[in-house]
Amino acid sequence: MSSPRLHPDTIDAVRQRADIVDIVSERVVLKKQGKDFVGRCPFHDDQSPSFSVSPSKQFYYCFSCGAGGNAFKFMMELGQRSFADVVLDLAHRYQVPVKTLEPTQQQALQRQLTLREQLYEIVSVTVKFYEHALFQTDGQATLAYLRQQRQLSDETIRQFQLGYAPDGWQTLYGYLVEQKRYPVELVEQAGLIVPQQKSSGYYDRFRDRLMVPIHDGQGRAIGFGGRALGEAKPKYLNSPETELFDKGRTLYGLDRAKAAIAKRDQAIVVEGYFDVIALHAAGILHAVASLGTALNVGQVRQLLRYTESKQIVFNFDADAAGVRATERAIGEVAEMAYRGDVQLRILNIPAGKDPDDYLRSHLAEEYLALVDAAPLWLDWQITQTIRDRDLKQADQFQQAAQAVVDLLSSIANADSRTHYIRHCAEIFSQGDSRLVPLLAENFLAQVRRKRRPQAASGSSPEIQIRQRSFLEEAEAALLRVYIHAEEQRQAVLRGLEERDLQFSFSHHRALWRLLIQLQPAQPAQPAQPDSQSLLETLRNLAAEGTGPCSQVQHLLYLDEKHQRDVLRGPLVVRAAIACLEKNMCEKRYRHFLNLWAQTEMADQPDQHAYYQKQIYAEKRRIADLEKERTVDFKDLAEVPWVGEFYATLKL
Repeated sequence: MSSPRLHPDTIDAVRQRADIVDIVSERVVLKKQGKDFVGRCPFHDDQSPSFSVSPSKQFYYCFSCGAGGNAFKFMMELGQRSFADVVLDLAHRYQVPVKTLEPTQQQALQRQLTLREQLYEIVSVTVKFYEHALFQTDGQATLAYLRQQRQLSDETIRQFQLGYAPDGWQTLYGYLVEQKRYPVELVEQAGLIVPQQKSSGYYDRFRDRLMVPIHDGQGRAIGFGGRALGEAKPKYLNSPETELFDKGRTLYGLDRAKAAIAKRDQAIVVEGYFDVIALHAAGILHAVASLGTALNVGQVRQLLRYTESKQIVFNFDADAAGVRATERAIGEVAEMAYRGDVQLRILNIPAGKDPDDYLRSHLAEEYLALVDAAPLWLDWQITQTIRDRDLKQADQFQQAAQAVVDLLSSIANADSRTHYIRHCAEIFSQGDSRLVPLLAENFLAQVRRKRRPQAASGSSPEIQIRQRSFLEEAEAALLRVYIHAEEQRQAVLRGLEERDLQFSFSHHRALWRLLIQLQPAQPAQPAQPDSQSLLETLRNLAAEGTGPCSQVQHLLYLDEKHQRDVLRGPLVVRAAIACLEKNMCEKRYRHFLNLWAQTEMADQPDQHAYYQKQIYAEKRRIADLEKERTVDFKDLAEVPWVGEFYATLKL
């Protein structure tokens, strides 16, 4: 079916209902920063967070590559999809009724949506069928297994809608097709029956199995996991991929866990259904499980949407298979963990137990204590690297050291890298404290050599070229005033917040984050030497070569010219804010102009009108800036960047 022409009411309803933070966070790890969220841009190789998402404006923007737009544009660009397809997808997601302009397309679309609703209904009816069968005569052995071996109460069994698939080739088929009169094609599309190879009939996919319903994020049943209690293979059998069910995008228990994950600010990922059920039954509600496949990046991003601190704990089995599963899962998210996008911890329960086994003989509080004490993933990885090696043997010492250097060189944060270099030096010293500084120096040298080509190939154009512009000078002036003139901090902060501005250059953004962390702007108190203590802290950090200070040391010292600028702080702040705002308006203007030029009015009239409206808004703001003269130019005539900036205005 070709993309339908959507009614403007539908587009407006979807635009109002769709949440850009919710949508973007599926593909980008976002962290709260003031009123907005920031992350690494998915449209280019972003080395530092330059991608901003504004919930209030429902708009995203990358300060490095210039990508920007609303939720529609984000999905269109990333998925190479049409405007209509994106709106339809979001309409289904947010349960917005769809109206189209052509009656025939409306009917076809309604049939497509009705198909999904019918599949939801069939799976839901099947859940009840399996639940009922569990408490019948044929299900008694399975029910006894749940009560005795799994030690589950009837309340928990019913809460998770556990069931039993009878041992018959066409038991479910007879119920759904012959008794309930559901079309056989739909029952097959739901993944519940399988066509026979040598005849025209069907047979039940699940037979003589304990059945665990799987739900989507909205709590709707979409598939099943079936566990064999006898000798049948495989031991666990999942529903196939269907219109509703995609196991690579689904986490078992997420519908029940997401509120608890947000409340506790942490997610626990375990291996199996019954680990999740046991944890929830014990009151530990922030646990989920993958569905028999290695945890992937998309599933991790789903979890990160609900935890502000981005904290995830992997609790897989401690046996060899569990360690391999942990390493596979880490491999999927290693890049995110190295960058610090996720706070990943690894829990291996003592004696190789899984959560289900552990909770049969321990209290929930004891399990949570293990979670709180779980090591960071890198500590766990270092332990795994040296666990089976004898560091007293030269060849094994060398192999372990090289493996550790590979780990250390991938750590993006310099402070974390320094910490782990020292930590590894202490391990490899084997108790001889005299060797620690020598080993640390050796590790540091190897890490630097290994990171040098990475830095050269991964550096962004603005770092390679380092062309100083009046915009960069304006940002530097703003930061210089904030650092050296305590009484101007409120003016700087207010100017940025009121106009929703951010620094364009990555080293300035990094310094600004550090400044806010070290010294939130407060009303001036002359008797308190905050500026001096802040300045000393920054200079010490620069001397140590840690953090962003090493890139901006020139802002920490004042020559005669810059001293004058600081003394004229109010004028400099207003000029710099105007400069940043004009730059932002021009970027938005060019962006919307480009989108407008690419949009056909006949095919996408609503989108075309929206872009045109944004173009006019940005153009008006630029014109207002040209008229405002917020700074008397004569008072700053000798400041080069101010003159260059005002030369761009039609004064």
